[in-house]
Amino acid sequence: MTNLSYPPKRVLMGPGPSDVHSRVLQAMARPTVGHLDPYFVELMDDTKRLLKYAFKTDNELTFPVSAPGSAGMETCFANLIEQGDKVIVLQNGVFGGRMKENVVRMGGECILQETPWGEAVQPSALEELLNDHDDVKIVAFVHAETSTGALSDAQALSKVAHKFGCLVIVDTVTSLAGSELLVDEWELDAVYSGSQKCLSCTPGISPVTFSQRAINKIKSRKTPCQSWFLDLNLVMGYWGEASKRSYHHTAPVNALYGFHESLVMLHEEGLENSWKRHIEMHEKLIAGLESIGLKALVKKQDRIPQLNAVLFDSAIDEAAIRTKLLNQYDLEIGAGLGPFAGKIWRIGLMGTSASLSNVNHCINSLKSLLP
Repeated sequence: MTNLSYPPKRVLMGPGPSDVHSRVLQAMARPTVGHLDPYFVELMDDTKRLLKYAFKTDNELTFPVSAPGSAGMETCFANLIEQGDKVIVLQNGVFGGRMKENVVRMGGECILQETPWGEAVQPSALEELLNDHDDVKIVAFVHAETSTGALSDAQALSKVAHKFGCLVIVDTVTSLAGSELLVDEWELDAVYSGSQKCLSCTPGISPVTFSQRAINKIKSRKTPCQSWFLDLNLVMGYWGEASKRSYHHTAPVNALYGFHESLVMLHEEGLENSWKRHIEMHEKLIAGLESIGLKALVKKQDRIPQLNAVLFDSAIDEAAIRTKLLNQYDLEIGAGLGPFAGKIWRIGLMGTSASLSNVNHCINSLKSLLP
């Protein structure tokens, strides 16, 4: 029987989670304090400061939701959508589909624009759709689609949406700290991400940020937010000014220690340096994959550096290869989803995992197993 006290040490190169840095794990082992302890209140403020840096924003309402990235997504949709609101969802993969589900569950009217999986969403398609539909309140899209490895132009999509008076909700779960993301400059209104990808932290925390336009809509709601826990009118009281901070929920104190440490490390490296490192490792990975007969699914200009969708010979038993990678080389890579199930591997280069040693380990391991 497996000794469950000692998990195996894996090299995590799937779609997430990524390898967690030892500094993050050490931070999480620090003594627990109360969630309103003066020390923790100060750490919360510094976490907000560092998170603003990561998002490239001055938004006051920037904080980590005490739950995984899916809760960050729901925070955005639950607070901004009211019954009957028209919402355009631009889907080019699995996670755009989850956006659609949120719109429906919040009582909104979803107008779905589908782009072929593996391709970036085109701003021209959004403009055409907005010309055909009146009274659209929100446009929602995934910046970096984790299911396919396609990166869309968030700045261009946001510009089109604002031209028609819409707010924008953006999924940056895979892009934050790995690809260029400029929340203020691109005028993104409600943005959510996750702790377990390019931030090299453990799963379970969802960074979010909201523009003043989004806050104005939240404060002017005619009906209460459907979720009590995610209602920002309540959460603002906990993540607002330190001197006025009020109890809302018991925050995951030790998880936030780790999250704060991951943001400190990002600041030490420099955000632009992190973006550059992910591109450099991506280029080395692609070159290595091509040298052993594999190629990327997504066109070069539309690829996410930190999430690589890889095509292989249809005769290969891809599940068997992944199992051998895990059992023989302690290497995890991801399978395809939806229409790409059994047709691609998803190889992640995120955060601490985006290293030359990991790239070489992945290429050499695959080379030894491929026919």
